[in-house]
Amino acid sequence: MNPMQQQQPHLVAQQLLDLSSKPLQQLMGLRNKPVMNSMANPMMNPMVNPMANTMHTTRLHNQMATSVHNPLMHQQNRSKKNSIFSASDDNVITKQVVDTHLPDGTDVDVKPLLDIVEDILRYATINVDSTSSAEHTDVGKVEGKLGSKPHEMNTVVMLNSLSHVIEKLASEMSLRCLSIGDGHTTALALFHMVGNFHWDAKLVLTLAAFALNHGDFCLLSQIYSSNQLGSSMAILRQVPMIMENSASLKPRFDILNKLIRSVLELTRCIMQFKELPSMYVTPDVPTMAKALNTLPTAVYWSFRGIVSCVAQITSISTKGHEYRISSSELQSWELSTLILKINHLQEFLKKQLEDCHRVVGERREMDFRNSFNKLFDTVHIDNMKILTILISPRDDNLPLFDGVTKKRVSLEVLRKRNVLLLISGLDMSSDELSILEQIYSESRIQGTRLDALYEVVWMPIVDPSIEYTEAMNKQFEEMKNRMPWFSVYHPSIIDKAVKRSIGDRWRFRSKPILVVLDPQGRELSPNAIHMMWIWGSNAFPFTSAREEALWREETWRLELLVSGMDPTILNWIRDDKYIFLYGGEEDIEWIRKFTSHARAMAIAARIPLEMAYVGKSKKRENVRRAIAIINVEKLSYCWQDTTLIWFFWTRIESMLFSKIQLKRADDQDPIMLQIKKLLSYDKDGSWALLCRGSQILTNGHGSTMLQTITDFDLWKEHVPTTGFDLSFTDYHDKLHVAAGYCCRFEFPITAGRIPEGMRCPECHRLMEKYTAFLCCHDQTGLLEPY
Repeated sequence: MNPMQQQQPHLVAQQLLDLSSKPLQQLMGLRNKPVMNSMANPMMNPMVNPMANTMHTTRLHNQMATSVHNPLMHQQNRSKKNSIFSASDDNVITKQVVDTHLPDGTDVDVKPLLDIVEDILRYATINVDSTSSAEHTDVGKVEGKLGSKPHEMNTVVMLNSLSHVIEKLASEMSLRCLSIGDGHTTALALFHMVGNFHWDAKLVLTLAAFALNHGDFCLLSQIYSSNQLGSSMAILRQVPMIMENSASLKPRFDILNKLIRSVLELTRCIMQFKELPSMYVTPDVPTMAKALNTLPTAVYWSFRGIVSCVAQITSISTKGHEYRISSSELQSWELSTLILKINHLQEFLKKQLEDCHRVVGERREMDFRNSFNKLFDTVHIDNMKILTILISPRDDNLPLFDGVTKKRVSLEVLRKRNVLLLISGLDMSSDELSILEQIYSESRIQGTRLDALYEVVWMPIVDPSIEYTEAMNKQFEEMKNRMPWFSVYHPSIIDKAVKRSIGDRWRFRSKPILVVLDPQGRELSPNAIHMMWIWGSNAFPFTSAREEALWREETWRLELLVSGMDPTILNWIRDDKYIFLYGGEEDIEWIRKFTSHARAMAIAARIPLEMAYVGKSKKRENVRRAIAIINVEKLSYCWQDTTLIWFFWTRIESMLFSKIQLKRADDQDPIMLQIKKLLSYDKDGSWALLCRGSQILTNGHGSTMLQTITDFDLWKEHVPTTGFDLSFTDYHDKLHVAAGYCCRFEFPITAGRIPEGMRCPECHRLMEKYTAFLCCHDQTGLLEPY
């Protein structure tokens, strides 16, 4: 083969480039002629029958050869069209095709060649109704695509090594179609010629051979009237005579367009299997095994489609005006059947490809999730690597939104800083946000942001399986603009694998968590939100060791429960008054009786008594109604802002979760016993807690506390000798033991960290675990995020 022949595929591509640079009038000059409008679509390829294959190898060739010359047999076979592509037929064909497959280890990257082929066929299959501008744009795309490839030299080298194969394939197809060979025999002959290549290379090389012939034919049909050389060559190819029948052949052109598109789509699909990462998808993966078993069949029918197109072109070129239109109905049925077969294979392989991508995604995500934990076991110079993986895995230059300047900024603002990752959904309550803003602002009173002890970054986690709506985006923007700290500029930049890893490592579900990283990116606490609620910025640097130390300093006292929430209660503590904290919301009659009898008892015992209503952890509307009645009837002091009630109960819950996180939830220390009691009382209705100054004397259910108060006359005789405090406590404790109350705790699945077991704070026995399904129609509960 001479050098000119070897370089012909490259020259075809160059011809397209030359064409695209010519004036639009020259390129599209013949489009205004009716005859040319029909012929400009290059898919005018009458084809020999590709469908008349049989179920049995011994009769295959005879029936194919006969069907070419016997239209009557075609009509008979049409009644059997449902069996033409039966599984048994494909099995026979597949065995013959596989027998030709003798790979020698040659692995050719044919993707650049497929790009060129697609460009040729895209231009060659222009819709005859397209406007000139559309055609010009399409040509421009071809020019840009071919002329701007960074690997163009590699493409040229590849073409030089494969051009002889492409030439031989093109010649073989043309020769066999001229001799009216049947499609099956021609396809097998082509398989023998590319036996040493992989399946994807076989198909692309054969497509390239088709594009070589087809491109020449289409090029002549478009330039013969405006180019002298093209005109002379077109006469030899009988192009002018073919134009005379172009209008009649248009339906055939349309179906041939569909056939070529089907072959191309199937080829692209097959090519994508080679691009799958072998480290995640191996041949033994079931979905990959199905695809590999189907490849020989898919490539075979693609060959048949290509051969059919070549046969059409050859028939038109050689017969010209003698081409018989009368057989078009029969051939249209054959082509449609072939298209259906190829499309069916493409849909099957597409489904396997989607399953393979799913396997790749799952295994890649699993690898990431496994390596995610190792990141925190590695020593880093600073925190940038970990923050980049968490916040900006796509190398976004400005992934953060500064809540102060309201501008996007880079991760550099966090370099070598203590970083608190506030991880939540988009439904963080206004109560949570208000308290966090207050704590954050208090930590910065003494200095500017440059002097701050830590930086906060909000990472909103959106379920990847849920469509991100405009309403959700509006909610995100409102929260982002309200926050005084940093936020990711959009939830979409947080990778799906990162979200899963956050759930794995830090047990995030939907309740907000606060992960603490030091300047080197080391994890100081998996969730400091409980420390933040209990001790605020005093818990800095929010390490587990600091959490342990703060608990060692604590005692069971009223300041632990109310902290600095209310100066009125703090004044009562300083004055060493007796204080009743009480709660509940459903039984307003209990509240009336409890407050009136408590005042009477205080007057009789001559003690200074104050009372404060602290509501309930849930059912906000009921709590509001109770507050309104208490205010109107002046029953006692109460918090007017339900955010304080929410914070009171959140802090108590956080004390329990803090101990669970430290694996100290079953410690028999008095603090945890009393915290568990309060949380259990809150679930059962009314309750009360009696203090003297900061000292908590006792707490109990509403019924026993009310009975102790109303029975004052029964135990007041002990007050002069043992004192009021001990007399009240002893009498109440006897009632409490006699009542035999049970304790219960509720841990929503969204809490993340749920203890494996708990002991009852009353009897100290191991509690039973139940799964409950609760429906609460009060959508504004005080602890609604929980």
